Amino acid sequence: MAEQVEDVSTLPLPDAFLDFLRRNGLDPSIYAASHSTPRYIRLKPGCERHLMEIEAEIKCKLKEVSWLPYFYYLSPDVGIARTKAYQEGKIYGIDAASGAAVLSLGISPGDHVLDLCTAPGAKLCMILDLLGCSGTVTGVDVSRHRLAACRTMLQKYTLGDCCRLFVADGTTFSLIPVRVCLNSKSSAAEEQLEVYKEWTPRRSWKERKRAAKTRENGASQFFSQIQDPELIFYGHHSGVVGLSKCEVYQSVNDHELLQLGYDKVLVDAECTHDGSIRHIQKFEQWGWTTLQRRVLDAERTDFLTVLQLKLLANGFRLLKVGGSLVYSTCRFASTGIP
Repeated sequence: MAEQVEDVSTLPLPDAFLDFLRRNGLDPSIYAASHSTPRYIRLKPGCERHLMEIEAEIKCKLKEVSWLPYFYYLSPDVGIARTKAYQEGKIYGIDAASGAAVLSLGISPGDHVLDLCTAPGAKLCMILDLLGCSGTVTGVDVSRHRLAACRTMLQKYTLGDCCRLFVADGTTFSLIPVRVCLNSKSSAAEEQLEVYKEWTPRRSWKERKRAAKTRENGASQFFSQIQDPELIFYGHHSGVVGLSKCEVYQSVNDHELLQLGYDKVLVDAECTHDGSIRHIQKFEQWGWTTLQRRVLDAERTDFLTVLQLKLLANGFRLLKVGGSLVYSTCRFASTGIP
């Protein structure tokens, strides 16, 4: 044990962070394990026949993760971003811990799944893979540009057919799956004007102007207040096509949610990421003052604790009777959530 403490002193970690780890009973030497920490990729189901071809391209033998279907260990020094397999959507990077959170949902065919903090999108892709051609997935994130990256992933991996994406505050999001359409209060003429057609990346002049105004006001930042959910993507079988706007945006009371809510909810909440070795190692390039602000600042950690609790409470509220919710973070320190 004494040898480990001596080794710790040579790590490029600030004293305040070392004290933080020791107070929480954690061995700081884990953050020096960059070369022994494996990376993971997930092979898109149906691409198994390309495995040898992928190994030849990346010049690395892939070892299957026995407890996570389609997951493989990858040497930490092997890059995939420029490979043909990655560019063609046959593989994508995702942590084993993220895969475990999704697997814990126990997704079944026909489920309606809510991913309440969906960016950057790897878990969303896995959920859609597991769901197949039945049910729907609703992805929600407060960050517009990160959610746009999710949309790009769905299109790249051709996984968005049963998915819809909302820019929204996950602590207040209240839209139900579109498996049930309640009676609309709008007039027939209004409904006709608002019916959703096939999704297209082309946006109207009004939408482009609104987006430009949002950017000018700085409202696209992560912690900005989103008043109303904005639908930025929907697949052909997500239940949106053919419905009016008021049907897609229908709201119900908490009692109705017990029957009309989601079968599965994933709350992979924003956190300090001090439980992620790779996140902490990035601060060597980003600067240790950034770590001080993101991990050690009491005001921010208190804010995140409240945010996590609100996300968890709202995710549970949106769950139907008999459904399952998985809550996960990569935070070592106590979340303050009982």
